[in-house]
Amino acid sequence: MLIRPVVPADHAALIELWQRMEGLRLRPDDALAPFVAYLARNPGFSLLLEERGAVVGSLMAGHDGRRGYLQHLAVDSPYRRFGWATRLLDEALARLAAAGIEKSHVFVLDEAPQARAFWARQPGWGERTDIRVFSTGGRR
Repeated sequence: MLIRPVVPADHAALIELWQRMEGLRLRPDDALAPFVAYLARNPGFSLLLEERGAVVGSLMAGHDGRRGYLQHLAVDSPYRRFGWATRLLDEALARLAAAGIEKSHVFVLDEAPQARAFWARQPGWGERTDIRVFSTGGRR
């Protein structure tokens, strides 16, 4: 297994992976142009998990200069329960920390019980009950 930075050429394979993931919702921002722009703004933070050239996992990560933001943490079913999601997370957080970003956020859909359970098990991560998220633009 290889963990490496995501590059624009990975887009199609990542879309295929994300479409297989229960509880992961694709949005217009996942189209090629916004995806490439996100990678350009956040070089080297988004990660891909590869097995013999096949994309089997991902974690999109970036920051605004103060806080890190994580999205699309996904590991294909045959590769789950081996700690790969945690390895992707640890690597992304290490890269963010090297850039001076110590606090990160992840938004998890209510309809994603496996994802909610994963994040609840992660040391140092806690569900926020003191804020609500308001969004504009695109599908909510």
